[in-house]
Amino acid sequence: MKPVFAGQFSLISASFGLAAAGSIALAEPQHGIAMYGDPALPSDFSSLPYANPDAPTGGRVVTGEVGSFDSLNPHIQKGRVPWQLRFLAYESLMGRSYDEPFSLYGLLAESIDTAEDRSWVEFTLRAEARFSDGSPVTVEDVLWSYETLGTEGHGRYRGLWDKVETAEITGENSIRFTFKQPEPELALIIGMRPILQKAQWDGQDFTESGLDVIPVASAPYIITDFDAGRSVTLTRNPDYWGKDLPFRRGTNNVDEVRLEFFTDAAVMFEAFKAGEINTFRETNSEKWRTQFDFPAVQNGEVVLSEIPHERPTGITGYVMNTRLPQFADWRVREAMITLLNYPFISETLVGADAPRVTSYFSNSLLGMKEGPAEGDVRALLEPHAEHLLPGALDGYTLAEGSSSERNRRDLRRAITLFEDAGWTIQDGVMRNTTGEVFTFEILLSQGSSEVQSTIDIYAEALARVGITPTITVVDGAQYKERTDRFDFGMTYYRRSASLSPGNEQLAIWGSDATDTPGSRNWMGADNPAIDALLQSMLNAQTQDGFVAATRALDRVIASGRYVVPVWHNPQSYLAHSVELHYPEDLPIYGDYLGFHPDVWWWEE
Repeated sequence: MKPVFAGQFSLISASFGLAAAGSIALAEPQHGIAMYGDPALPSDFSSLPYANPDAPTGGRVVTGEVGSFDSLNPHIQKGRVPWQLRFLAYESLMGRSYDEPFSLYGLLAESIDTAEDRSWVEFTLRAEARFSDGSPVTVEDVLWSYETLGTEGHGRYRGLWDKVETAEITGENSIRFTFKQPEPELALIIGMRPILQKAQWDGQDFTESGLDVIPVASAPYIITDFDAGRSVTLTRNPDYWGKDLPFRRGTNNVDEVRLEFFTDAAVMFEAFKAGEINTFRETNSEKWRTQFDFPAVQNGEVVLSEIPHERPTGITGYVMNTRLPQFADWRVREAMITLLNYPFISETLVGADAPRVTSYFSNSLLGMKEGPAEGDVRALLEPHAEHLLPGALDGYTLAEGSSSERNRRDLRRAITLFEDAGWTIQDGVMRNTTGEVFTFEILLSQGSSEVQSTIDIYAEALARVGITPTITVVDGAQYKERTDRFDFGMTYYRRSASLSPGNEQLAIWGSDATDTPGSRNWMGADNPAIDALLQSMLNAQTQDGFVAATRALDRVIASGRYVVPVWHNPQSYLAHSVELHYPEDLPIYGDYLGFHPDVWWWEE
């Protein structure tokens, strides 16, 4: 691909005037865009529906993270970086409304224009858009950002850039992206990329991580202090260019956001109880019920909030690396899933009422239905029957488990599955016909005490069928390095899902990502049926077609038996300082409030 640069602007500008009267300008610029249909908010909307436009400003949010950091550049493969910087320090052309499945509204861009088939998209920048140093955000900055991220940035940016045929400046404040093949989602995805200041990186190696380059921000917050590996402080920019935009009204209300880093989750929790951080997101419902009655809660200094959401469960569990011969056979993977006795683990660790993840898009209309596939879903699956595992067409369910630790019924079933795959218990050890021992490494990140507890119980169940895995605990840097190159047998795996899954799924399930270092395809999925269904989902022209394709995909990846699933929370558990408030009108992505502080405010 050969993008058009600013130096070629005069040629593009001249030709654009001639083309404007022809087929190139078929659409009308809009204030927003939705994946299907029209965005919910009109062009004259006053604020996002879940923001409080009358919220006071001031105060601070102090969050905790387990781990450390050695970089302030969230856009490259190297280094460990606070993930929040991508959202707090960088603005995009368009901003997402979390009260709609997938709709965007103008942010750095005042308007968006796209072809009816979405084969191209054009953005017009706001003339008033500025970086934190006061310099204007230009189309040259936008063009440089897209090409740099797409060619030198983190792998998550490259899939989109590979789908762009041309990127060209079409006017003083406008830029157009033309796609190699139309996909309805691409016009939206490309509007969500971070925009960086080109001048800041002159003479710098963008791919090198480090702490010597402080981002010049285009967003409401700027980095004002950091202690390497321990904390980052961001301060609200009083001169932020977009503070009066309707999209920003009632957002970014706190004056300071501080990110504190801790060695493990237990230390972080104690820091919260001591008041060192003032917001804490709990994922364990049993711990929420039993360990949040400390003095600050009793005297009203800390408030406990339960915030429901309507998004899919995503996946939480222990992923098996199918690149290894031990996990190449689906019957082995089914046996491994069967051996995790969920009712016993749930009652022991998180409370008996914690619902289990049953598929990747469950808890939503996108999740597969029980029983055999029917209608459009079946029609999408049947052409790929030779690549489908048992359960995809006829229905896939998890083993029920038992409240008894020994769980004899499922134990027998697991042994039978191992035998069918060529593994038997010989002298108390699981071996194949050549005498090779069935073993593997479980890789864990330091500080994950809850995960460790689950693995300890799981390892006892594995021992009953003659399997003794090696459990390795490493620090965050080693964990990232090893998972980036898929150097594990099994590890903890968590991926969220939205009501509008799209191109990001290619990096999780697509065969092109199977052997791409740093991809999220940790399981090594490589299935033509998955690739075909991903394309059906990405190219769906109607909401009904999109739902059918996603349900079909859900069946194939669930029956792929890649992950030993555990629990999910249909609501977020947030403990926070009484001075921190969030709006009463919650978005459909309610748990968004637990990760992003932009609609919170501080009030004594």
